[in-house]
Amino acid sequence: GVAGTMIVEKTVGSLAETGVSLEDCKIFGDHVNKMTASMGVAFTSCTVPAAGKPTFELSNDEMEFGVGIHGEPGRKREKIQPSKTIVNNMLEAILDDLKPQKNEKTLLFVNGMGGTPLTELYLVYDDAYEILKSKGIEITRSLVGNYCTSLEMQGASITLLKCDEEILKNWDSPVHTAAMRWGM
Repeated sequence: GVAGTMIVEKTVGSLAETGVSLEDCKIFGDHVNKMTASMGVAFTSCTVPAAGKPTFELSNDEMEFGVGIHGEPGRKREKIQPSKTIVNNMLEAILDDLKPQKNEKTLLFVNGMGGTPLTELYLVYDDAYEILKSKGIEITRSLVGNYCTSLEMQGASITLLKCDEEILKNWDSPVHTAAMRWGM
């Protein structure tokens, strides 16, 4: 869901660079996918260039909960709430799906949808970190930024990845792309 795809692409890409078979990459990708859950929220729609108009309309006091990676409307529309409430609702959906164990290693990824300032994404991260910490979930890796966007949409997604040693090894491996660079 939403930006979880980027985690799968990064880790499977790392594994592929070691020369393993395509079949082994698929098996690993399926595993990473099962260990990942995402939820997105939007405060505006995006405008797909071919359509020339917003995908959906929101009032100034509304948000779309559960939006799709391509700007699709979400699973429900609500009145805008405080950040901690929004983040808590997003994490409830993620934790219900992923069911991480207490003290389990995780990667917390807060992704912008394209039109959200980085300072707001760090606010979402801080709220998510505090909530997860209070539940005993260990965050061993993190990422915050606009990595998997829906054009100019204002909003954010939270992705949580349950990490095992193979996932961490492939996440931590050097990467040099337009969006991600480390270990080089």
